[in-house]
Amino acid sequence: MTIERKSGLIAAYAILILLSVAMLFPFVWMVLSSLKDATQIFQLRLFPSEPTLENYRYIFSGRSKFPQWFMNSAIVAVCTTASVLFFDSLLGYTLTKFTFPGKKFIFLLVISTLMIPTEMLVIPWYALARAMKWGNSYWGIMFPGMISAFGVFLMRQFMTTIPDDLIDAARIDGQGELMIFIKIVLPLVTPALATLAIFNFIGNWNSFLWPLIIASKPSMFTLPVGLANFSGEAGSDWHLIMTGATVSMAPLVVIFLIFQKQIVRGIAMTGLKG
Repeated sequence: MTIERKSGLIAAYAILILLSVAMLFPFVWMVLSSLKDATQIFQLRLFPSEPTLENYRYIFSGRSKFPQWFMNSAIVAVCTTASVLFFDSLLGYTLTKFTFPGKKFIFLLVISTLMIPTEMLVIPWYALARAMKWGNSYWGIMFPGMISAFGVFLMRQFMTTIPDDLIDAARIDGQGELMIFIKIVLPLVTPALATLAIFNFIGNWNSFLWPLIIASKPSMFTLPVGLANFSGEAGSDWHLIMTGATVSMAPLVVIFLIFQKQIVRGIAMTGLKG
């Protein structure tokens, strides 16, 4: 290896390390700030002078609704993710492996919804939720995210890699379409399902605007809305906000560490065929 090449690699690694530190520093500050009390939080020092777990005791005690907010976010994120995985993969399979009039038009119609900003959909969502009396309910929070246009696109693109001969052979053997979908297709698209599950779970876990609009009772708040409740006209409890944010980030980190290989493989293989 030449000196120029070694110098180039050293410079590249140095830049990557600096960018990584810059990216991770806010998270490190957040975690360390969760160990500070209300007086230490405004001190310009990274490490707490007197670390304390009182913030964690408070948010998980009966004095705070944080456990209920955590449960609400978990229910919403898990249910919407399960729904998206099933319906998006089923629609992707239908648009890929079946031939019927208007198939391309339906796909374009689904994809076109990605160009509509979420803010423009809030009013019709709210009108529907109010008409159906879904306010302050799990269903009211979940129904906009039960199916995803991005998920349909992802699954359709990935399912083009499945040979048609494999599905035709299963049909010749007498397998029904539902069994083919469950036993043959789904196991072959596991990386795409993992990718879609992660993206959808994170999106619903961090969703703020719609839960803020549809849920007015504190008992139905999700984590982002609940954490915002720690900030008010009298001031912000930054030590509690940092603690709640640290706890709310933990499930996302765990899920990503478990499925990171499937995510990378899913994104890489999705771009192989269009």
